[in-house]
Amino acid sequence: MNLFISDAYAQGAGAAPGGSFAPLLMMVVFIVIFYFLLIRPQQKKSKEHQAMLAKLATGDEVITAGGVLGKVTEVGEQFVTVEIADGVRIKVQRFQVTSLVPKGTLKSA
Repeated sequence: MNLFISDAYAQGAGAAPGGSFAPLLMMVVFIVIFYFLLIRPQQKKSKEHQAMLAKLATGDEVITAGGVLGKVTEVGEQFVTVEIADGVRIKVQRFQVTSLVPKGTLKSA
């Protein structure tokens, strides 16, 4: 019967219980890397966008999330009225305004 089943022998002294801290250290390093490369820049960009929306005023030239370039004619709490051509005004949600452009951009476009 020993031909098919090998004998099992006890091993010598093994690793101490509790093991090493390498896997835990690796997880901490990955979390720190994700924080500095992904989470922190996204939070910073979000804060800048919120600040830009807070100072949005009538007469500013903006670009919406849909790529529409226009001039702000009315600012409400939730919506902004944007004039995209002479006499053509659209209402967009305030958070859909992605960026302010320098004055005069609308005339040159």
